[in-house]
Amino acid sequence: MENLENEGVNKKKVFFTCNVMFDSLVHFMPYIDRSDILHKLSLERNKYILSTFHRPSNVDTKEELEELVTAINQLAELSKLVFPIHPRTKNNMESFGLLSMINPEVLLLEPQGYIDFLNLTKNAQLVITDSGGIQEETTFLGVQCITVRDNTERPVTSELGTNHMIGTDLPKVVKAAKEVLSGKIKHGKIPELWDGKAADRIAEIVYKSICK
Repeated sequence: MENLENEGVNKKKVFFTCNVMFDSLVHFMPYIDRSDILHKLSLERNKYILSTFHRPSNVDTKEELEELVTAINQLAELSKLVFPIHPRTKNNMESFGLLSMINPEVLLLEPQGYIDFLNLTKNAQLVITDSGGIQEETTFLGVQCITVRDNTERPVTSELGTNHMIGTDLPKVVKAAKEVLSGKIKHGKIPELWDGKAADRIAEIVYKSICK
C-alpha cells in the first residue's frame, strides 16, 4: 500500500483485504488435519525437517546442486529429513549425476498434493525452503521456517512471523538449522487480516462499488 501511494495511486482506490491464499488454508484445515500422510511415511509430529528447493538460483548449476546435496546430507544428520523433490530439481540432479549422492536416510518423495503437503508442513519441527508461499504458510501455522534466498517478497513473514531469512550461503543455513533445532526459535505472530476472510472483504468492496 505504501508502494502504491509512492507511485501516486489515489488512496481511495486502494483496499487492504489480505491474501485469498489464507482463505484456502483456513477452509481446508479440517481436511489437512485429517490427512494420514505422517502415518503413511512413519513420521512423528515435530520430529523431522521438511525441505523443498526449486528456484533457478539454487538448483540450475552443478556447483549449486553439489553444495545443496552437501547441505541436505548434513541436515539429515541433525534430524529426519523429508524432501519432496521438485521435478526441476530432480531432473537437474539426475543430469549432473548427483541424485545418488544424497544420504540414503533422506526421505525422498514425489511432489505432494496440497492437503498432504500442508499436513507435513504443519507437523514439521522446521521447514527449509526457497518457496514464497511456504514462508506465509509456516508463519500462519507457527512453524519455524528457514528461507534459502537473499530476499523475499513476503517481508512480513520475517518481521512478524516465524521466517528466518538466512540467504543462499548453505553452511549458514545448516548452522541456522542447528540453532533452531536446539531451541533458538522465533516466537512469531499472525499478521493483520490473515484470517481467511479476504474473499469476503473483496466481494463486499466490489459489491459496494457496483451499487454506488
